[in-house]
Amino acid sequence: MADISVHDVQRRLGGDAQLVDVREDAEVAAGMIPGARHIPLGDLPYRFDELDKARPVIAICRSGNRSGRAAMFLEDAGFAVDNMQGGMLAWLEADLPMAR
Repeated sequence: MADISVHDVQRRLGGDAQLVDVREDAEVAAGMIPGARHIPLGDLPYRFDELDKARPVIAICRSGNRSGRAAMFLEDAGFAVDNMQGGMLAWLEADLPMAR
């Protein structure tokens, strides 16, 4: 697992990486990264089957803390995973695209 910047994530949009947003429903309602899949952190261990182990995962949350825990869960389950450093706060600060 590696911490990667929001700009690294932006460059990987549209590629083979699966973006997994582990924030809660109310947080996601404000917007997500285009193409991200919403799986709240508490649900993640029960929803691994929704992800493709053959493709890398990028874990996303509000600030990078919960996604760090998600990345550890995913890595322990056999996924290649990176954590988006700074989370959606950094994404918004960098004025990167959002989907609603």
